[in-house]
Amino acid sequence: MTDTALRTSVRTRRLNLDLRALSPFIALVVLVIAGSLINPDFLTTANLLNVVTRSAFIAIIAVGATFVIASGGLDLSVGSMAALVAGVMILTLNKLGGADLSTLALGMLAALALSALCGLANGLIVTFGRIEPFIVTLGTMGIFRSLVIWLAAGGTITMRNSELRELYRPLYFGSAFGIPLPILVFLAVAAIGALILYKTSFGRHVVALGSNEEVARYSGVPIWRVRTLVYVIQGLCVGIAILVYVPRLGSATPTTGLLWELQAITAVVIGGTALKGGVGRIGGTVVGAIILELVANIMVLSNFVSEFLVGAVQGAIIIVAMLVQRSLHKGR
Repeated sequence: MTDTALRTSVRTRRLNLDLRALSPFIALVVLVIAGSLINPDFLTTANLLNVVTRSAFIAIIAVGATFVIASGGLDLSVGSMAALVAGVMILTLNKLGGADLSTLALGMLAALALSALCGLANGLIVTFGRIEPFIVTLGTMGIFRSLVIWLAAGGTITMRNSELRELYRPLYFGSAFGIPLPILVFLAVAAIGALILYKTSFGRHVVALGSNEEVARYSGVPIWRVRTLVYVIQGLCVGIAILVYVPRLGSATPTTGLLWELQAITAVVIGGTALKGGVGRIGGTVVGAIILELVANIMVLSNFVSEFLVGAVQGAIIIVAMLVQRSLHKGR
């Protein structure tokens, strides 16, 4: 009797694991079918490439969020951080004044350095300050956003050198082998993220920390270092996303990156990563980011729901995703 119960329990856990891993891909297929039925233009190559390209920013940031959430943390500051990094990068380019690759490279390095420092600040405050990540990143969210408003004087920070803008534009609007460059960038980030999370001791430490901090500590996991580094990774992912984002508009405003934290967290949760930590699925996260953009695209192509309610729909999606995760957890 006991053996039968144990076998049933194992099969149930495997089924729940498979459902969590497969659910974002199933949802993606359902959305593609629904979109094709709603509007015949949905399945055109141009539209699908546009959807995936527009999802690149959130997908890149969400890869970093996967590390943070898998470790049991949370970062609400990524949208404000993105605005600050974009603004400082553009100001740096304007200050340098050149219109060549070296100028562009220095601006990019400044963006990556600042984003890493912002992530490091979040990580150190959470780790050494022993403050809940929710509170820390809520505070830095306000700080980063206020700094952007101050730098922009409440207005817009724009790249002044038109030649430099033209040199930079291909990073967003260009393509290689028929694939838009933003897609290639986020696929590369996802591949590197998956390699680190699944194939390195650091990745195993991240998951162990999110599963049970006390057990991880007694197992020799360097808790402080791992917890700090996941926020640095999150910051670097924000910086990479901004490198791709800036050539799109060539400017930054106090509203840049607004609600990106909601979208990134939603993508991670849709992708099957447990919000309480201990599980990280990079592939699911990427699919989750694409799903969010697909939903927005379908809303634009249809007349069922106003496109101005995209944020409301995305908010509802994360609630539903959490309810599904909870029901699957109870079934274990």
